[in-house]
Amino acid sequence: MASQEMVDYERKMTKRVLWKLDSHVLPPLALLWLANFIDRSNIGNAKIVGLVTDTHLVGNQFNTALAGVYFSYLMVEMPSNWILKRMGANRWLPIIVFLWGTVTTLTGLVHNFGGVLGIRLVLGACEGGLLPGMILYLSTLYKRNELQLRVGIFYASASLSGAFGGLLADAIIKMDGVGGLEGWRWIFILEGIVTVLFSIMAAFILPADLASARFFTSEEREFAVARFNRDLPPSAVPTAEGEKNSLDEKQSESRREDATEDLISPGDVQEEHFEWREVMRGVLDIQVWLTGFAYFGFIVSLYSYSLFLPTIVAGLGYSGGAAQLHTVPPYVPAVVLTVVVAYLSDRLQWRGILICICLPVAIAGYIVAITAKTNTGRYAAVFLMAAGVYPSGPSILSILPNNSSGHYKRATTTALQLAIANCGGFVATFAYTPDQSPRYIRGHTIALSFLILAWVLTAANVCYCAWENKARAEGRRQDNITKYQELWDSGKTRAPIGDRHPDFRFVL
Repeated sequence: MASQEMVDYERKMTKRVLWKLDSHVLPPLALLWLANFIDRSNIGNAKIVGLVTDTHLVGNQFNTALAGVYFSYLMVEMPSNWILKRMGANRWLPIIVFLWGTVTTLTGLVHNFGGVLGIRLVLGACEGGLLPGMILYLSTLYKRNELQLRVGIFYASASLSGAFGGLLADAIIKMDGVGGLEGWRWIFILEGIVTVLFSIMAAFILPADLASARFFTSEEREFAVARFNRDLPPSAVPTAEGEKNSLDEKQSESRREDATEDLISPGDVQEEHFEWREVMRGVLDIQVWLTGFAYFGFIVSLYSYSLFLPTIVAGLGYSGGAAQLHTVPPYVPAVVLTVVVAYLSDRLQWRGILICICLPVAIAGYIVAITAKTNTGRYAAVFLMAAGVYPSGPSILSILPNNSSGHYKRATTTALQLAIANCGGFVATFAYTPDQSPRYIRGHTIALSFLILAWVLTAANVCYCAWENKARAEGRRQDNITKYQELWDSGKTRAPIGDRHPDFRFVL
């Protein structure tokens, strides 16, 4: 009976803790990510209502300006994640959002190519730390099997941003002439101001960590920290040099069963110090490169889609407000599927497997876009593109937080994955050029090719994780403990053993 009461208590407290976390963390992050995508892609909406003409852009200058944001973006991702631990995510994330909101507002004042390019470079430097920071932040609040649903919820706001971006742009361009400014300038000014307001709101709501979250009662706070720490990898307890460290399977098992007595305290979890050895451990992880280049393939499709959908739709015969409004419907099924796939992923503990299921939908969309003979068929194709790519995003973003352990290794792997992936922005910005109008067959073919590459690399990562899990289950990684002990005894590391522990299992 006592045992049943404990089960009921844990279930009740888990619901309370998750509800409070979800209601205080996810809405601000969703708004920040919504603002991120709108501020990054609103230039596509501005393009079709006068930006190119008024700033005297010619040839591929518009595409060059788009590429500028990704150059500075990828340069700041890893340093930003290293800073995040020292500053606190609840301070650092709102600061960088405040800065890029200000920069977005200033975009409304540019008059030539130099101005557009310069402002996009600064925008990328301000925005680059947001996504890796949010992923790292969520991985310190939620257990491994709870992460993707939360990533999916805020990521769905990226799909919504495509819809809202079109609706907002259609409404804002009606301000053409107000204050002597063109309508496209007001798109940047007003959306930038809203971003600044979102950042201020987030600064007041987001908690620094579980141990200091003010919205928990003391009982909830202790339970939240305990349940999170029980999800940490088994820990090898370092001994003085010369002592034998008996970390056999029996002790590991007993440690997990008696987790409430052997918890790592919140202070211990936060006290891992920066080590270049942990950074290199992240850089050399094969999963970073497999998933990084797979996400590179996603990015070519995702970014070119968000940046050029208004242009593609305009090529179907729509113009002005009608073109803006026709960019909205394709995002609706993408939003729903993003959340549904994230829910299934956490329930099944599948990441890469679900990507391999979703990507063929987007691949089919690009094939339809290339081969369709009518505008109706081409418009239907953009629905398939979004429905396959957007739900795959949270899955690939959740792989490395789930499969990397040790704060600075995880900070490095999540940021490096995104730095590799965001290089796809350079390809995306030049995939759709004016000379391809109205069918954009070359652009679609480029995106299609990279999605096929992404599918192959994701499947390879799934196979690697399955192989490594099998090796660990068969006892072929037990020497990882000995190697770690030698590093500790020689003073070369004070980081936790993390994902090196033979009992740690990778999520597929």
